[in-house]
Amino acid sequence: MFQVRFHGRGGQGVVTAAEILSVAAFDEGRHAQAFPSFGSERTGAPVVSYCRIDDREIRTREPVMAPDAVIVQDVTLINQVDLFSGLSPVGFILINTSRSFEELGLADLYSRFAPARLATCPATDIALEHVGRPLPNAALLGAFAALSAQVSLKSVEKAIRDHFAGPVGERNARAASAAFDVITRFTQEVARAGTN
Repeated sequence: MFQVRFHGRGGQGVVTAAEILSVAAFDEGRHAQAFPSFGSERTGAPVVSYCRIDDREIRTREPVMAPDAVIVQDVTLINQVDLFSGLSPVGFILINTSRSFEELGLADLYSRFAPARLATCPATDIALEHVGRPLPNAALLGAFAALSAQVSLKSVEKAIRDHFAGPVGERNARAASAAFDVITRFTQEVARAGTN
């Protein structure tokens, strides 16, 4: 089972991102579930959502305490929430920012994981360019597809279009594709650096 934990703030589409990822996995013939963890939070309050993907039926409904991937939609949460608790030593980290892990004060964390599994992506900037709003969730799903290879970009784009009808879906799918390209270039650079 592959487990993803999303961290963000209310109004950023954190819950929607988990739902779209689960639909993308389901469209590929896998079992998936998505659910949020929040109380009476308001816009701007920290929100967590989860997605599980497996080739077999998923019976657990517990929160994801030991994720295989963490996606951070709002970088301001870094010093407010224990974002990386329980993360597998071979896990993936994807953070919505144009800054590096070192610039974020996460050099120690970066040193404990494989560089090819850690990435930052300017998803909000990509969303502003393609969607016209600072909603990074769709872009981050494209970036996640490139980083983890757990789902294909094609499935992510289809799930986005199914969730957001018409031009909104198309713009969000373009944002996902643009972020996918950013992370694909990043992983290629990491691979080249590793062979030198």
